[in-house]
Amino acid sequence: MSIQNNIGRRGFFATLAAAAAVTKVMAAAEKTQGAKIVKVVEFDAAGNRKGVAEVEKVVKTDAEWKKQLDPMQFDVTRHEGTERAGTGKYAYNHDDGLYNCICCGTTLFDSKTKFESGTGWPSFYQPIAKENVLEKTDMTFGMRRTAVECVRCNGHLGHVFDDGPRPTGLRYCMNSASLNFAPRGKA
Repeated sequence: MSIQNNIGRRGFFATLAAAAAVTKVMAAAEKTQGAKIVKVVEFDAAGNRKGVAEVEKVVKTDAEWKKQLDPMQFDVTRHEGTERAGTGKYAYNHDDGLYNCICCGTTLFDSKTKFESGTGWPSFYQPIAKENVLEKTDMTFGMRRTAVECVRCNGHLGHVFDDGPRPTGLRYCMNSASLNFAPRGKA
């Protein structure tokens, strides 16, 4: 191999490494600057709709999320992990209240729409407000599914399936690790 070829390869790889570093810095800057505004429906502690608010999207680095969340919460919400069936603290919770995003506090589900799905995960037939969740196509594991995220922080919540009860026929199969339960009427 000639010296000129060797320098050419080194230069090529050095350029690739520099481009990757610049891309990483730009992505980090984009995460922390230029916050987007999203619309969420707000609720009081009793679950009454207060109105639609325009709020800043919550964007944090992985290091910031790790300070806020425990390892399971971080894996589920930030890396689309899934807790084992039957292990989540809300899988069999029958108390009356609201389920909020563990990352940003956005109200996501009302216990009035929770049902026993037999899956081992908390299941709801609808979100408290459609505006508060995002649904995205998920093609992992060679399956086509619909992932559900919090609209304000993009925290992964779980998946929605079309095998739920009336009135919607939907099953929002959520991870307890992505939720925080607040008894109705308590802030």
